Amino acid sequence: MSLPLRACLGLLLAAASAQAAEFRSVGPAPAIVYDAPSPKGNKLYVAPRGMPVEILITHGDWLKVRDANGDAGWVELKSLAGRRTVVARNANVKVRANADEHASPVLVADKGVLLELLEPAPSAWAKVRHRDGISGYVKVNDVFGL
Repeated sequence: MSLPLRACLGLLLAAASAQAAEFRSVGPAPAIVYDAPSPKGNKLYVAPRGMPVEILITHGDWLKVRDANGDAGWVELKSLAGRRTVVARNANVKVRANADEHASPVLVADKGVLLELLEPAPSAWAKVRHRDGISGYVKVNDVFGL
């Protein structure tokens, strides 16, 4: 392979990895995740309402998605909502009063707890709200869905 061709391929791979991941959340009803983009496919599992998913591929009215566990499958576009959520990756994820490591925690979330995304993360922090109404800031590395 020639040097210019290798350089072009390297740039394409770098550009592809630099694109930000796209996330959505399951709507108000649970979504069936299939192994193919069709209701005739095998049902893999049922994604609970509010669960954040990463969009991998779009195929018509179907989306290939990946969940927080890394499992991938196909869901119908209509089963996803505009409202965004994130999920705690680990136990004891601290939601803080301010976007600062030294700010007081207002909530400690266990692994798997869903939090509504209030403000996207322009930095290392995102503003979230728990279903109990408590809101604060969480480190983006501590949640899946951003």
